[in-house]
Amino acid sequence: MGGTSIIDTRGKREQILQAALALFAERGFDATTVPAIAEEAGVGAGTIYRYFENKEALVNDLFQECVRRFSEMVTRDYPDSARPREQFRHLFRRMVQYARDDLHAFYFLETHSSARYLDENSRECFRQLMGFLHEFIDKGKQQGIIRPLPSQALIAIVYGAFVGLFKLIRKKELDETPELLDELEACCWDAVRAH
Repeated sequence: MGGTSIIDTRGKREQILQAALALFAERGFDATTVPAIAEEAGVGAGTIYRYFENKEALVNDLFQECVRRFSEMVTRDYPDSARPREQFRHLFRRMVQYARDDLHAFYFLETHSSARYLDENSRECFRQLMGFLHEFIDKGKQQGIIRPLPSQALIAIVYGAFVGLFKLIRKKELDETPELLDELEACCWDAVRAH
């Protein structure tokens, strides 16, 4: 009996997080209310407050979980000793996989990464993720393989193109094909590599 309640508790918390993720990704933080999350999750509003002190605590837990999953995705099997071009391919392909696996999480991170309501733990999680990407860019710049521009700008070029593509795919304005992804990867690499 006790095991069942633990499973139920985890299940409810997960339901709340998934509902919040969908609503935050679609509507944004300000337009998403706790009652709307409760309705989407199929729980009472009071149930949410058993797991999260308030909406800010919920969004921060969710943000940290999404950053953790994204970070695990891009760092898993990362080819440390490979050339920057192969490392870039790995990063790009893992971003594609993350967006495919959970489009709401992808959009949530994109739209909430510099939000005013993120706490220090959330900001630190995001800094660590960005630190990994900066390290890749900085190493490539030191080798003369990546353009000598600010790392933040180079990341924005690639990530911006990637986000734009997935928005078009989501709207069904582009068909996601392996050929399209290969070409986009090549275009993004050409945008940041030294010529």
